[in-house]
Amino acid sequence: MELPTQVLIHNQILGVKGAKGALLSVSGHGYYEVNLRFGEGFHRVLLPIGGTVVIASEAEEAGDESIELER
Repeated sequence: MELPTQVLIHNQILGVKGAKGALLSVSGHGYYEVNLRFGEGFHRVLLPIGGTVVIASEAEEAGDESIELER
């Protein structure tokens, strides 16, 4: 995933589910740096990796390869 990129964010601490934002960086210190909309504007927020789900807004093309799972 190239940065910055548009993402959907889920974070229980802030009570956000599927909030639109921009992932700016992934820190080696355990947090995501994102721009997240609050009220009228976007704000820079540091979210803990352990309590945050970040989903790319754009779906990836699957191509012709099938996905196999080994158990």
